[in-house]
Amino acid sequence: MKYVLVIPDGAADEPQLSLDGRTPLQAANTPNMDAVVQAGIVGRSDNVPLSMPSGSDVGTMSLFGYNPLEYHTGRAPLEAAAQGIELGANDWAIRCNLVSIVNGVMESFTAHQIANDLGAHLVSLMQNDLPAGSPWEFHAGVSYRNLLLYRSADGSAPFDPDTVTYPPHDLTDGPVGENLPAGPGGDQLQALMDRSKELFAADEQNLKAGKDGQPLANQIWLWGQGSRPALKPFEELYGLKGAVITAVDLLRGIGRLIGWQIVNVPGATGYLDTDYAAKGQAAIKTLEEGADFVVVHVEATDEASHEGDVKAKLDALARIDGDIVGPVHEYLKSQGDYRLLISPDHPTFLRTKTHSHGFVPFAIAGKGITPDDARTYDEVAAEYGETFRQGYELMGRFIKG
Repeated sequence: MKYVLVIPDGAADEPQLSLDGRTPLQAANTPNMDAVVQAGIVGRSDNVPLSMPSGSDVGTMSLFGYNPLEYHTGRAPLEAAAQGIELGANDWAIRCNLVSIVNGVMESFTAHQIANDLGAHLVSLMQNDLPAGSPWEFHAGVSYRNLLLYRSADGSAPFDPDTVTYPPHDLTDGPVGENLPAGPGGDQLQALMDRSKELFAADEQNLKAGKDGQPLANQIWLWGQGSRPALKPFEELYGLKGAVITAVDLLRGIGRLIGWQIVNVPGATGYLDTDYAAKGQAAIKTLEEGADFVVVHVEATDEASHEGDVKAKLDALARIDGDIVGPVHEYLKSQGDYRLLISPDHPTFLRTKTHSHGFVPFAIAGKGITPDDARTYDEVAAEYGETFRQGYELMGRFIKG
């Protein structure tokens, strides 16, 4: 039997005045998602414990069937795994965003979707500025998403669980002064952030890419620190060989750590302009090539919420529905026994432009799933279905039926 999980990242939301009191999921054109509900069930799960910050690292870990309270050590180590970076037992990884902060306000947590080559150039400036023998290492990623490592030479590190950092996407259009790194090692992270301001302000490539003589990215933002996690293989826990299709290093990292195949799709950007149809076709091809379980993750809905763009969120939902859910569901039905799960990882509110705690709706269809009376895939319909207050338990329900 084949299994597919489609993740419209951050799709869950609250009612919008501009949508006559409907949520984006209620208002979007999603006949294929509704068809999954009509063939199966709709319910809700809470993927992020209240004691943990809401984000895709925690929410996705729950969706994949892993208790984040047991397995989660931080976001950056997962992204390091995606890049094939090995962490020692006492090493730490820290997420390094390129950002634009104007007058103390987070204007753009993506440095205006900075190009890969310029992003890599700025990260190299930081690396080349480090003194010989420094325990720090900067690693370029994709666009604004990069990494900083602390390599421990003697088993010690400046960080511990009391180190506090803040995701820059949760600070969009807000002041950053009270949200700087704090606690053990926080002063060292702040010092590196301050140094980046000097280097970026003097770089000609950065100034040329910006406007009115200002750099495109004017500093780094450090957050999401953590040590090496120890995740059990998915096949050991659930008996299935998995694969993940995503443009986001975080999910690639989790996938690699749990033993999944990483499927790279040309045109998958992790943004609103991603190639939805290519992702849908890649899922079908991956199933044809022998994978038991395929995850298709789409970041676009989350990015639209971070930008407060309701139209972009509706458009992204419609594309996920038409280019991914529809073709994949038709393929699965043509092949015999299957199960299909649709679920966001966490809510991301257009109003606040940030991730939120709370329930997200899920839909499951396929063998062994007895249909309920629901007709639509949205937050309101989900309130009347099954409820998983510990989201990681949903995977067992999905696989076992």
